[in-house]
Amino acid sequence: MGGCFSKPKPVELKIEVVLPEKERGKEELSASGKGSPRAYQGNGTARHFHAEERLTAPHPYPGPQDCVEAAVCHVKDLENGQMREVELGWGKVLLVKDNGEFHALGHKCPHYGAPLVKGVLSRGRVRCPWHGACFNISTGDLEDFPGLDSLHKFQVKIEKEKVYVRASKQALQLQRRTKVMAKCISTSAGHSSSTNVLIVGAGAAGLVCAETLRQEGFSDRIVLCTLDRHLPYDRPKLSKSLDAQPEQLALRPKEFFRAYGIEVLTEAQVVTVDVRNKKVVFKDGFKLEYSKLLLAPGSSPKTLSCKGKEVENVFTIRTPEDANRVVRLARGRNAVVVGAGFLGMEVAAYLTEKAHSVSVVELEETPFRRFLGERVGRALMKMFENNRVKFYMQTEVSELRAQEGKLKEVVLKSSKVVRADVCVVGIGAVPATGFLRQSSVNLDSRGFIPVNKMMQTNVPGVFAAGDAVTFPLAWRNNRKVNIPHWQMAHAQGRVAAQNMLAQEAEISTVPYLWTAMFGKSLRYAGYGEGFDDVIIQGDLEELKFVAFYTKGDEVIAVASMNYDPIVSKVAEVLASGRAIRKREVETGDMSWLTGKGS
Repeated sequence: MGGCFSKPKPVELKIEVVLPEKERGKEELSASGKGSPRAYQGNGTARHFHAEERLTAPHPYPGPQDCVEAAVCHVKDLENGQMREVELGWGKVLLVKDNGEFHALGHKCPHYGAPLVKGVLSRGRVRCPWHGACFNISTGDLEDFPGLDSLHKFQVKIEKEKVYVRASKQALQLQRRTKVMAKCISTSAGHSSSTNVLIVGAGAAGLVCAETLRQEGFSDRIVLCTLDRHLPYDRPKLSKSLDAQPEQLALRPKEFFRAYGIEVLTEAQVVTVDVRNKKVVFKDGFKLEYSKLLLAPGSSPKTLSCKGKEVENVFTIRTPEDANRVVRLARGRNAVVVGAGFLGMEVAAYLTEKAHSVSVVELEETPFRRFLGERVGRALMKMFENNRVKFYMQTEVSELRAQEGKLKEVVLKSSKVVRADVCVVGIGAVPATGFLRQSSVNLDSRGFIPVNKMMQTNVPGVFAAGDAVTFPLAWRNNRKVNIPHWQMAHAQGRVAAQNMLAQEAEISTVPYLWTAMFGKSLRYAGYGEGFDDVIIQGDLEELKFVAFYTKGDEVIAVASMNYDPIVSKVAEVLASGRAIRKREVETGDMSWLTGKGS
């Protein structure tokens, strides 16, 4: 379909800074699992539409009765580099004009449903305005993350200066396309003690690795093992929506794993890895041999080491069960959050409507200070204070006091005593790599697994990805970094899979993350570690701003609120290999973003 491939061309970006008030609420809805793009409501129950349901269709090409075709615009209605949402019978389509050619694609990002027309078109792909996923305009294929699915691509023809689009009604409704995947044809599946690929950890890195192998035609056995009792789920949603149920958070339904022969061992803990004999041993004594291994164990949350740390109702949030229990205990009661990083602040924001009081305890003087800098941190702190959150800054917990075994008070080093019925600890995490200490897989002094650009460890055939690795960041002079973002884990899982198949892929994605608090989203792209200046445009008071983080004369990261699609725009410029200079953002003149600047 479509068959019109265009060569990559010099970066040319057209920017319209739109401030989508209306879209904001929608994003939070989908982020809360309630309007999750994967659960379609029908008869009051969540209904999952997936590729394997289409596998049973009598033949892959829809008949004329299943299709809708219409003229959507005049050839001259769109200029090169323009995108438009057009109506097509049953739904909408994203129409793109690039290099004189028209392309028609699904109009919503399959990740959380963002309107792609508000995204960024550059180098033959469209980048989502919310979370930075990229789709090829010639094929609809997902090229950068987050998310798992691609866009449908529709047929376009030009007749008498009019642009016609033809699409199947089903594709118009689905809004997502799961790439074609191989199935497992291995005879040993399910019962033998050896597997071709073993993946330790079933977060985004592990799941994307398994899916990529199948998408690339790999049909041997794949075993994915996880400490969790659930199939892979959307962990970033936990702290943003503590009420969410495991089935709302699931990244893929059970049938998906069955259809493509991806075996998942839940509540399975690996205790030793014997790389010489290519074998792992599980806690229950089960042994499994492998040919290729991906280590994606993620991290373990740090816990408090103060007096009274064993009292009940003190949580780190790792699982849906943790999150659900926190909400239950906080309802109408006093909640204390220790740590004003992303997890802590998201939890505090979510609990304000549920709890009687919410207090945040933090060592730094402002929330997010190391990550977002003093001024942005202070503006966000004010938003929280306006929502009745009380802050205890530049102090830490010295004691947790209980009544009948259950938490009653949190005592601070400042000798202040805060009433608390439930406490959530978000003070960072350490790589969950203890099981590798006796193996010959290299760990650095902090316990991270160093990998090269191909996600290979020091042991041939053993790859690693996700929160537990340090890797060379291409556009920061190959500096070895650890970036525990959801999007990064996806990208690393894909690169690991490609290299298991000897495709010689290298990690090159620009880091992208987001946080959601009080129905407002903050987006961030780049790697700002070690920034020495922050240039802010817009209005911090109004929370309508963009902040550029610079080191020397170079922009190394950007954050924004209510300023879409600027973060995706900057990510796209950085991804193209072009450096952004400090003077370009100091003037307040955004022409450098439109490709007309220096």
